[in-house]
Amino acid sequence: METVEPPAAFVPAPAPVPASLTRRLLTPVGSIAGVAAAFAYVGSVNPNHPGHYPVCPLYAVTGVYCPGCGGLRSAYAVAHGDLVTALGDNALAVVGYGVFAVVMVVWIVRALQNRPMRVALPARWWWAIGGIALIFSVVRNLPFGSALVP
Repeated sequence: METVEPPAAFVPAPAPVPASLTRRLLTPVGSIAGVAAAFAYVGSVNPNHPGHYPVCPLYAVTGVYCPGCGGLRSAYAVAHGDLVTALGDNALAVVGYGVFAVVMVVWIVRALQNRPMRVALPARWWWAIGGIALIFSVVRNLPFGSALVP
């Protein structure tokens, strides 16, 4: 009896070769290096002195603070280890720095364990993040939210 080769569509593909540790760490370490370089630059060029950075266009035109207003001053304060001032300049940005740090640690640990990193948030989380940013913006522009003004 003659054996028949299965069609090519049914031949299992070879297992993928696992990426080397260096390749798995390249993206998270590169991201951390980029953010560290940005913080080093902001830490060396004080945003509290006018003329070094552009003015927020929303604030310049309307006088309304956006969720990012005070972010550079906040980063400057974090770069100098002054967390209280950073929170006063932009508390939402400081929370973002913390979230970034946690995600980077998780990503590096998963890369060391040869496990993929996936950040797939459901739509309701993105809506919640947007809602928090909107509420933060509204509150910081009202008289009782003056503590959130940079």
